[in-house]
Amino acid sequence: MNFDFSEDQKLLQKTVRDYLEEHAPLASAREVLETDASYSPELWKGAAELGWLGATIPEEHGGAGFGHLELCLIAEEVGRALAPIPFSSSVYLFTEAILQAGSEAQRKAHLPLLAAGDRIGTFALAEKPGCPTEDSIQATLDGDKLTGAKLAVHDGQTANAAVVAARGPEGVSLVLVDLDGDGVSRQPLDSIDGSRPQASLTFDGAAAEVLGTAGEGWALAESLLDRAAVLLAFEQLGSAQRAFEITKDFTMGRYAFGRPVASFQAVKHRLADLWCSIELARSNAYYGAWALSGDEPELAVAAPGARISATDALELAAEEMVHLHGGVGFTWEYDCHLFYRRSKTLGLALGGAREWRDKLVRRLAAQA
Repeated sequence: MNFDFSEDQKLLQKTVRDYLEEHAPLASAREVLETDASYSPELWKGAAELGWLGATIPEEHGGAGFGHLELCLIAEEVGRALAPIPFSSSVYLFTEAILQAGSEAQRKAHLPLLAAGDRIGTFALAEKPGCPTEDSIQATLDGDKLTGAKLAVHDGQTANAAVVAARGPEGVSLVLVDLDGDGVSRQPLDSIDGSRPQASLTFDGAAAEVLGTAGEGWALAESLLDRAAVLLAFEQLGSAQRAFEITKDFTMGRYAFGRPVASFQAVKHRLADLWCSIELARSNAYYGAWALSGDEPELAVAAPGARISATDALELAAEEMVHLHGGVGFTWEYDCHLFYRRSKTLGLALGGAREWRDKLVRRLAAQA
C-alpha cells in the first residue's frame, strides 16, 4: 500500500517550487516587510495564472479542478518560499467556505473571481484576544445588515470580501460581506510579520448575505477551521523544512577550531531533534491530507494533530535557526528573523497550539 503522493502530484509540486524559486526568493518577503506593501501583486497574479488560487475550484467556475491533495502540496511550497501573498486567507478559508456552503448563485458570483485572482477573501471570526467560542460572537445580523467588529483579521486590509461570523435571531450564522462596500471600515494593526499583515474590521450596517443555513454558522466555522488547519499545516511544514535546510547548510559551512560547527555532537543532536520534529509533522500532515481529501470522519482528530505538530515543528525550526546561526542569527541582514516572524504569525492564525490541543483532547474523549 502506497501512502505517498502520486508522480503527477509530485510533478505539480516541483513545478510550483521551480516557479517560486525563480519569482519568489526570500528577498521578496523581505521587500514586502520593509515597505508599505501588503503583499506582492506580481506573485499573486502569477499564482492565479498557474491555477493555484483555483486549485480546488471546479472547472465550470474557472478553477483548475484539482483536489485537496494537490492544494496541500501547493501550500507546502508557498510556505517553503515564505510567499508574501494572502494565500491562506483567500484559498484555505474564503474559497473553502464558498465551496462548502455557498449556493449556486454565490458560487457563480465569487469562485471565478477568486480563481482569477481578481478577488481576495478572508475569514473574520475573533472579536477579542483568545480562542473564539460560539458565545463570544457578538457581531449582530439584523435582516441583511451587519453591525459589530472583528479583531486581527489576517489580510483584512487587502481582502475585497470576507466570511464573517455574526449572531442573528436563529443563532450564529456565517455571512458574506463586500469589504469595499458601504458600512465597512478597516484599521491596520501592527504585526510581527509585515509580509502577512492583519487588520481590525468594523461593520456599521454593512450589507450581508447569509452563507449556508442561518443559525448553523458555528458548526460550519469549526468545519472550515479543521479543513484550513490541514492546509496551513502543510504551509508550516514547508517553512520548517526550508529553515532546517538553510540552518544545516550554514552549520556545515561555518568552522570553529578547524572543523565544521555541524560536526560537534551538541549541534548534531539539535539538528537531529529538529529533523525528527519535522518528520513527525509530515506524518500528521499526510494523515490530515488523506482525511481532508476524502471528507473522512477522522478529520476531526487528524486536523488538530496536523495543526499541533506543524506549529511545534516550525517554531522549533525558527528558534534553532536563530540559535545555530550564532551572533548573526539575530541580525536584520540574515533571513532567520523572516522564518521566526512567519512561525509566530502562522502559529496563531487559526488559534494557537494550546487551543488545538484542548480541542484534540475533547474530541478524543468524545470518541472514547
